[in-house]
Amino acid sequence: MKVVAGLGQNRAVAEAAREVDFDVILTESEDELVQMLLNGEVDAAIRGSLSASKILALLRRKYPQLSRASFLEIKGHKFLLTPVGIDEGEGVEEKVHLIESGVKFLEDIHIKPKVAVLSGGRAQDKDRSQKIHDSIKEGEIVTAITRDKYPVKHYFILIEDAVADDANLILAPDGISGNLIFRSLVLVGGVKSHGAVTLGTEEILIDTSRSQKKEGYVRALKFAAYLARMKKLKNEG
Repeated sequence: MKVVAGLGQNRAVAEAAREVDFDVILTESEDELVQMLLNGEVDAAIRGSLSASKILALLRRKYPQLSRASFLEIKGHKFLLTPVGIDEGEGVEEKVHLIESGVKFLEDIHIKPKVAVLSGGRAQDKDRSQKIHDSIKEGEIVTAITRDKYPVKHYFILIEDAVADDANLILAPDGISGNLIFRSLVLVGGVKSHGAVTLGTEEILIDTSRSQKKEGYVRALKFAAYLARMKKLKNEG
């Protein structure tokens, strides 16, 4: 098993590489990381602390619709949070695509999907501002489009209810709020992050925050290796 990891200003990824029982190749080049991944020289990659925008731009040459979803763990409950890129999840079409991609990922790792759509207020808050009205309306539309294919519920702004109901794919109102939720949970609240999976690609890339500590990089490396093993077993089966 070989995983390539990006080594930027945060050198904790190098410390993490010494704590796993498989080969980790460190690189300081976004181009080299993507090239090794796409050429099949490694089984998976993690961003480490290199530039996410550069890596994603390179990958989008092959996968224009790729997106990211953070794989988080709270008291043993694991779930995807998406969108987490500040420029991702814009509009109904992108949100529906995120649900479709997230559900496929969960099913591929043998988790029965339970989708929670979030929006900018409670149901009765529609008239408080145009922005809130538009967010709630969009949440209703996304839920209506997807509920016949997947187990989907609109939780409005009540993320706490979504987590309490064991939702395992949580769709934030937009990429900015999703990124803020991630930072609040992981970087402030200490929730475990296993990294952000890249949806819509054949290859395995785990995104990681540049602010992550060594333990977070260890989890991301192990998660990347786990997904690579799952992929190998699926291909062999």
